[in-house]
Formats: sequence, structure tokens, C-alpha cells
Amino acid sequence: MSRSLLSLRRLRATLLLIPTATAMPTANAAPPSELLGSYQTQSGGTQPVPSRGQQFFNASHGHEWTCATCHGAIPTQTGKHAATGKAISPLAPAFNPERFTDAAKTEKWFRRNCNDVVGRECTAAEKADLLAWLLTLKP
Repeated sequence: MSRSLLSLRRLRATLLLIPTATAMPTANAAPPSELLGSYQTQSGGTQPVPSRGQQFFNASHGHEWTCATCHGAIPTQTGKHAATGKAISPLAPAFNPERFTDAAKTEKWFRRNCNDVVGRECTAAEKADLLAWLLTLKP
């Protein structure tokens, strides 16, 4: 097979994959309210309390860092990681539409951040309270 024909076939195969690859991130996307409902179900149906979520966000839980340490006292603005200095996009979904739309990514970050802040994994009720509070923050 000629080199140009082979290159053309590779290019065509690549172009056919582009729509699939770009659609993949949104294929698993769901509104944050669905994730909130999932946490509420996991917590035994307990109604989330936004004020508890705000308190959880600002509390030290006996450790050096709070959620606000990196995400900022106002999670509607860009935060900054306390150790690395890396910028962190706003946490509130109204200010960052990608937040809390991917359950796997959300769980990954809850696991890491709860370990740093609380010293354990957060409970479903804590996640529900926190997300309920973040959903109240509007532009």
C-alpha cells in the first residue's frame, strides 16, 4: 500500500474519532442536582442542610486546613492550593459549570480533599450538605 494512501486512512480514522473523543466528557455529565440527590439517597434520605454545608466548609475539623484554605473563603472565586500555589477554579457550580457534573471526578476530589481536611472520607450527608450550600451561591 502506498505511503500516501496509508496516511490518508490514518487521517480519516483520526477524524472519525474526534467527535467521539470530544463528546465523551459530556456523555457522563449530569447536573449537580442529580449528584445531590444521590448523596441524599446514600445518607438515608436525610434532607441536606445548606447552613451545615457552609459550616463544614469553614471548619478546621481538628486539622490544619479547612476547605476554605484552598477554595477561598468565597467559593465563587478562584482559589489557590495552600501547598502548591496552583490556581483552583471556583467551587460553586453557578460560577464553574463543570463542577459536580462528573460523579467519578467529584468522588476522586472529595476523597482527596476530605482526607486532607477531615482526616477521613466525608460521609454522604456531609457531601450533600456541602453541595446543597454550594448550589445556593448564585451570581
